[in-house]
Amino acid sequence: MQEEGETSPAVRVGGESPRAIKLCFDRLTRSFPNEPDDPMRDFVVTAHSDGVRIEVTVRTWGGDGLDVFLDELSEDFRGWIGARTWRSLERDLTLSAEHTGSCVQLTWGLHDRIPDDEWHFEATTNHAPGEDMRNLAVEMRSFLEFEPLK
Repeated sequence: MQEEGETSPAVRVGGESPRAIKLCFDRLTRSFPNEPDDPMRDFVVTAHSDGVRIEVTVRTWGGDGLDVFLDELSEDFRGWIGARTWRSLERDLTLSAEHTGSCVQLTWGLHDRIPDDEWHFEATTNHAPGEDMRNLAVEMRSFLEFEPLK
């Protein structure tokens, strides 16, 4: 999760094959650093591969329950029907989860800020149900609970 030389945690998702999209969640900061009790948190999500690199700043209200959403997916390792969805406060990050029986497909959406919403990018990552999803939820919780300096 955290690599040597980093001052704050990062979560990396995807990238199993050389051409696969990799996502990195990092640079967690307070949205309003002068407000000591500010629950708002910003972080950067970078999606990159050989031919693409997209970076979006995501604003959340204390993480908007992303870690809880991922944890619920891990608890339902036997599966569910249809898609389950989550979105950040300003809809700059969305997540759709489908259980295919042998894996959980997470479709991560990176979006232009409202009201423009001129573009969006999606990448799908595959995860083993159960422990793999549980590890992702734990890493995301550690990331979102980190206390940024500013």
